[in-house]
Amino acid sequence: MGLGGLTIAWQRAEAILQLPFHMSNGLLAASTLLFIALAGFYGAKSMKYRDRVVQEWGHPIKMNFVPTISIGLILLSIAWLPINPAYSKLLWLVGTATHLLLTLYVITQWVHHSKFEIAHLNPAWFIPVVGNILVPIAGVSHAPVEVSWFFFSIGLTFWPVLLTIIFYRVIFHGSLPERLLPTLFILIAPPAVGLLSYVKLTGGVDAFAHILYNAALFFTLLLFFQAKWFARLKFFLSWWAYSFPLAAVTVATLIMFQQTGSTLYLRLSGVLLGLTTVVIAGLVIQTAIAVKDRSICVEE
Repeated sequence: MGLGGLTIAWQRAEAILQLPFHMSNGLLAASTLLFIALAGFYGAKSMKYRDRVVQEWGHPIKMNFVPTISIGLILLSIAWLPINPAYSKLLWLVGTATHLLLTLYVITQWVHHSKFEIAHLNPAWFIPVVGNILVPIAGVSHAPVEVSWFFFSIGLTFWPVLLTIIFYRVIFHGSLPERLLPTLFILIAPPAVGLLSYVKLTGGVDAFAHILYNAALFFTLLLFFQAKWFARLKFFLSWWAYSFPLAAVTVATLIMFQQTGSTLYLRLSGVLLGLTTVVIAGLVIQTAIAVKDRSICVEE
């Protein structure tokens, strides 16, 4: 998701800012190959350790990360759209259908459960349900617009519901554990992605679009205001939660510049694009070091 988001950010920057150099093609190749590799590893895990996979799908925290598979497909469909619309449509169809099924599965688990507690709640719960808000970005090119409005409505309905519960959890039931603190960056993603989908659906920026963008910008400022807390954390794979939300707010800022022509958005988009690129490059290096040291994929 992070590399896919970075690919889309560079695609938009190259097109909107007419940059003299191009990074997006290499990033798209890397994102696609990484998705194939991870899908292969997870498929092998599903066959060899089926009981562990079943446990993950019922785990109150890990189950919310399963739909990153379908979101990854949708992001790839967005990234491939300007290059190969037919391939993009195939990815979108598979990703969207899979994500709808996973959304229905996760919500059913939420409703009929005996194991969830308030301490299990964290921003990763946005992924399976609010992730639907991503569908219209490529969906308006691949299906009747009513389909995209359907998925946009799901994401927009559940965003304030889960946002309210998450703030209740962190204010009245203690801070998140260190391993999950980076997931706070996911708060940026719903309004940022919501803006992108809303502009695709309506064709322009209006008052509601400004509300969505400024909500994303506020959450970005809020989290950077807490930088000293994040700086103390040791590396977990959850650090990757920094990546996609930063890419999303970067793309949202580029779209705001494209729609309004404001130099404020132009300068901010440049800062965010550089920051997101550096952060994701750092995450790749940290992950490689952790793999080398065998400090990931260990029993919790």
